[in-house]
Amino acid sequence: MGFVAGGLEAASFNQTLPFGDVDLFGTDLALREAMSRAGVDLETARLSVFGKDFGSAETIRLGRLANENPPRLRIVDPAGNRADEVEFHPAYHELMRKSMAAGLHCSAFDPSEPGRSKISERGARLYMATQIEAGHICPITMTNASMATLAASQQVHAAWLPHLLAREYDGGMKPWFNKKAVTLGMGMTERQGGTDVRANISTARVLDGQHYELSGHKWFLSAPMSDAFVVLAQADGGLTAFLLPRFRPDGSMNALRFQRLKDKLGNRSNASSEVEFDNAYAERLGPEGEGVRTILAMVQWTRLDCAIASAGQIRYGLAMAMHHARHRAVFGRLLESQPAMRAVLADLALECEANTALVFRLARAFDRAQDDPLEAAYARLMTPAIKYFVTKLAPSFIYETLECLGGNGYVEDLPMARLYREAPLNAIWEGSGTVVALDVLRVLRRDREKAQAVINDLGRACGAPGKAAAAAIKQILDGQDWESYARNVTETLARLGALAALHEVHGSLAEAYAATRLLGAPHATFGACDLQAVQSLVLSRVLPS
Repeated sequence: MGFVAGGLEAASFNQTLPFGDVDLFGTDLALREAMSRAGVDLETARLSVFGKDFGSAETIRLGRLANENPPRLRIVDPAGNRADEVEFHPAYHELMRKSMAAGLHCSAFDPSEPGRSKISERGARLYMATQIEAGHICPITMTNASMATLAASQQVHAAWLPHLLAREYDGGMKPWFNKKAVTLGMGMTERQGGTDVRANISTARVLDGQHYELSGHKWFLSAPMSDAFVVLAQADGGLTAFLLPRFRPDGSMNALRFQRLKDKLGNRSNASSEVEFDNAYAERLGPEGEGVRTILAMVQWTRLDCAIASAGQIRYGLAMAMHHARHRAVFGRLLESQPAMRAVLADLALECEANTALVFRLARAFDRAQDDPLEAAYARLMTPAIKYFVTKLAPSFIYETLECLGGNGYVEDLPMARLYREAPLNAIWEGSGTVVALDVLRVLRRDREKAQAVINDLGRACGAPGKAAAAAIKQILDGQDWESYARNVTETLARLGALAALHEVHGSLAEAYAATRLLGAPHATFGACDLQAVQSLVLSRVLPS
């Protein structure tokens, strides 16, 4: 044993190797199979190329740097003039460049993208990218989803679409019409209303039929560095949707006055701001008074992304735990070979399999909704249910994977602490738990026949456990006190969807999922149920040896 600089030099052994330079696609059997079921041509999609890029040690380093160096707000320039500019670390810009070059911000709406599976294929890239750094995904998701809302104005849509479909990221502070590619953000909530956007008090004064000036505020303006924002304000005809650009048509800065950036628990690389509008120029999207209806087209897409992103984070936590268990020896044996640890890992792996299958079954419904009424009904009903379930599961799941690493999981040297801080956010974005569960009930109320057809179809696909779950949902819906059971119905519906999706993966996994999630005694922690019959199978699917 040698001495170094006033202390003992300890040999470093029995340490887990860094998890890097991995193919996030090639090592994820559940993801590869989901793409095959969706009909994605794996050779032409080049998903493994993307997986190797984002799984490289260098991109993982970029994710760490972007998170450790959060954005800064410059309210004024050195001369004292209003700047209202958000500055980002170069690592953040590089991640944006990578994701936009791959089309994560637009490929779901790009008419040049081939095949019937472009939403599923984009989802696979999103699922992998969010594992490395989730913060930069916010403007990516907003930009992609905004195209559904911009379609409410033919004039606005035609002007912005070429820039939205372009893939050359430009983070510069300049007018959108001087850029090849642009990004969009969103501002819905205000201090006094929060989720209740109908309580918004920001006002819109008409200049002519399409152009308005907005005055008021937003308590959360997502991605404030974006080139424009979809916002809600009260016009003469009621709550209305608008597109509010950073620059006016004459090239001068628009009247967005940033107050501060939010100091958030996680999502550190992404900026979220408080903003005031002082007669800010905006263009109307859709008719006056139909702002909520106009925005809902966008929300359906952002909720899909929330579910996929949480499933990706779940997968990354599991991969880190499995990797650690294969390299760390305790009491003379690798963790992977110890029965108690295998029970935990197998339970986590089964949950991860189910969630991956579920979110990509939903993406498949989005791909096929235009041509298949049952798929369209599935997407309408299951989007809020799946968003609710997967995003709310993520924090407890990722905590358990963090604990698999012991004390090393709790320190900032490894990405698990960052992943854990990130985990709650998707459950809050785009409608928190109870709001989303109530949305499920609204779909069931408004379109009972089609929703029931989806539930019955899921039940038939799952045998006796599925039929029992479908019957339980129907019993609640036939009662009087619906809202009290909002979360019960939503979770049961999502579990039923996961079981149906697992039946497409492997019958034994579906049986184990039904036995431990829909039937039998409930368990509050991972590793507390009996999965001996499928333990080796489910663990063999996590990572290649």
